[in-house]
Amino acid sequence: MAESDQADAALQAVTPKERNASFREWVSVFGCMVGALIAVLDIQITNSSLPEIEGGIGTGSDNGTWISTSYLIGEIIMIPLTDYFSRVFTVRRFLLTSVGLFLAFSVACAFATNLSQMIVLRGLQGFWGGVMIPIAFARVLTTLPKHQQPVGLAVFAMTATFGPSIGPTIGGYLTENYGWQYIFFINLVPGALMLALLYPTLEQQKMNLGLLKQGDWWGIAFMSVGLACLQTVLDEGNQNDWFGSPFIVRLSIIAAMALAIFVAIELKGRNPAVQLRLLVHRNFALGTLANIGVGIALFGSVYVLPAYLQQVQGYNAEQVGFVLAWAGLPQLLIIPFVPMLQKHFDARAIVCTGLVIFAVSCIMNVHLSADSGANQFMPSNIVRALGQAIVLAPLAGIAMIGIPKEMSGAASGVFNMMRNLGGAIGTAALATVITKREQYHSNIIGQSVTAYDSTVEQFLAEAQHRLQQQGAGDPALARHQAEALLGRLVEQQSSVMAFSDAFLVLGCILLAAAVAVVFTRTRDPVNTT
Repeated sequence: MAESDQADAALQAVTPKERNASFREWVSVFGCMVGALIAVLDIQITNSSLPEIEGGIGTGSDNGTWISTSYLIGEIIMIPLTDYFSRVFTVRRFLLTSVGLFLAFSVACAFATNLSQMIVLRGLQGFWGGVMIPIAFARVLTTLPKHQQPVGLAVFAMTATFGPSIGPTIGGYLTENYGWQYIFFINLVPGALMLALLYPTLEQQKMNLGLLKQGDWWGIAFMSVGLACLQTVLDEGNQNDWFGSPFIVRLSIIAAMALAIFVAIELKGRNPAVQLRLLVHRNFALGTLANIGVGIALFGSVYVLPAYLQQVQGYNAEQVGFVLAWAGLPQLLIIPFVPMLQKHFDARAIVCTGLVIFAVSCIMNVHLSADSGANQFMPSNIVRALGQAIVLAPLAGIAMIGIPKEMSGAASGVFNMMRNLGGAIGTAALATVITKREQYHSNIIGQSVTAYDSTVEQFLAEAQHRLQQQGAGDPALARHQAEALLGRLVEQQSSVMAFSDAFLVLGCILLAAAVAVVFTRTRDPVNTT
């Protein structure tokens, strides 16, 4: 026993105790997290208020989706480029400048008077907002010591999952009580806090302008064109009947060619702007694949539920926000305990459990009815909050196993871009699922609803009688109104069933993401002795 104690003492003497992050480092990490939160939140904050914004700038509902699309295009383009520009201009200069420009374009959006102005300003807002997401993630990996990174990743996870869930709540409240312009003005408050936290805590470094000469400008150009066209195809495809539209076909061809050239440049170039070669790491590839599934579910669920509440139940922006709050607010209580879970359980088990819980919350909504409203969604939203809260932090940790510290920034750009791109793909796919399945269910129901069916005839007779009693007067007019009522009920039921199908698709995607996580490793095989 004495020899064992002496051996332990000797081991402790030669093994240095891992340092803790300083107060200044924690302040800088927290400041970056504030930025990541407002950047993610701004993706969804306009969604529940689009009708009011469309009215304010004088455009129709068919064009209003560009208000969200342009922001996503800008953000998805900038996220993977952030590491390169941070190395050129330093993290401090690049981040502080980006925050200032993000706030300036946020305020400018509130004064847009037409759709063209709003598209340009939202695109620039998203472009500079895209800087804040990967820097927050990379800041955890490069600033905090290994044993404190789970805490930092948990905070980052809160920005990535809490932001989309609470965005429509904040946007709806501000729109209904103060006006849609305050959706953009509100960014000034966290923006000012972020600048106050980061200005004194970010390290002063020398710029490396020489990297501009080595810049992968062709890669950046083809990536920008390809992602912009792809995002436009995804957002406008369903509305324009996908490949039945020459516009969508042309954009798809451009996107495919540009992205293919971009990938070839990044894989063969000496100084690629986006380190796609990181995907040769097993954990990073599988973790990124699972992260795409998480992005589809995160952004997809925030699309499907508000669309159902607005189209079927007629909810306004504030009412939609109230329902979604139950998927966001509980996360604030759950996420702080995730680092404790990681100390006692395998990270893969935590992620898989979270994905299954998230999937269950979606499957809970596959039996919707026309009466499903706020109260009926509360249980599934709370379950969803639990699943979301415990997924992203350990998933990020798993994906980064085997990635060198100096490559953390590049890995952060790829990892976060793919989640947002997954969200864009998922939203477009779900919109198509809802449209196609509504047509399918309408056809199936229509085959049963015929004038020769006794149940249908009884319904029409009763409806005609009620309408005559309510003042329709003319029996022929009352009969016509009864038939129109039946048509609306068929349409409503078809829509409800289509939304149920969309929730089922989300559940299946999350279960598939869990399968990808199962095949990851829990430690770096290269550094394992």
